[in-house]
Amino acid sequence: MILARVIGNVVATQKDPRYEGARIMVVRPINPDGSDGGDDLLALDAVDAGIGDTVVVVREGWSASTTATGTPGAAIDSAIIGVVDTVEHEA
Repeated sequence: MILARVIGNVVATQKDPRYEGARIMVVRPINPDGSDGGDDLLALDAVDAGIGDTVVVVREGWSASTTATGTPGAAIDSAIIGVVDTVEHEA
């Protein structure tokens, strides 16, 4: 799983029917302290996240597909599966 911040969304006027009603978001991985943690990626939103939200992203085909669409087999690499309220960690 990846901790990330939603930084944008993607508008797709044509997409596979399995993704109808789903939003594609641009997320930036972050470290627990909030600093940047990697390259931006696209994730299908399964939890109605918004720009600026800190989220949990799963990046594995089976989990991403079944979480985001409800059925396995959709070609999804990453899905937002939770909105994070707080992060606590020891430095």
